[in-house]
Amino acid sequence: MALSGSRDACPMVKSILLLDSEGKRVAVKYYSDDWPTNNAKLAFEKSLFTKTMKPNARTEAEITMFDNYIVIYKFIQDLHFFVTGGDDENELILASVLQGFFDSVSLLLSTVDKREALENLDLIFLCLDEIVEKGMILETDAIAGKVAINSMDPGAPLSEQV
Repeated sequence: MALSGSRDACPMVKSILLLDSEGKRVAVKYYSDDWPTNNAKLAFEKSLFTKTMKPNARTEAEITMFDNYIVIYKFIQDLHFFVTGGDDENELILASVLQGFFDSVSLLLSTVDKREALENLDLIFLCLDEIVEKGMILETDAIAGKVAINSMDPGAPLSEQV
């Protein structure tokens, strides 16, 4: 049986959001044109944040449907992690993307909170780029090792960068 296109072969992520405890952006990446303007993106983030204010999402990832999107989310300290996919995507795959992002950020930051995240925003965006590209999932494991290598001091001797 032939696949009807690359869409069937590859799960796609619509967005990955990292918001603070007030629902404001810390780091976001949109991989879909479903939100064509910045105002549409901000409105989506605000309404998603309002809908997902649950205390039990701090211990385990939660799954919900929101505006015809599957949303997987998890909180730690004052950071709220979200991964969204289309309503036909596999929730387990989206959950593994969230867990990979969550684990990577946890390994990279000395304390996982908004202040530390803002100070290391370059590493967080590098994590996002290593996990998903143009909506296609590249990696679901914690990729902190790759990010740490890529962020080495360029002035350091080559033997210390490997």
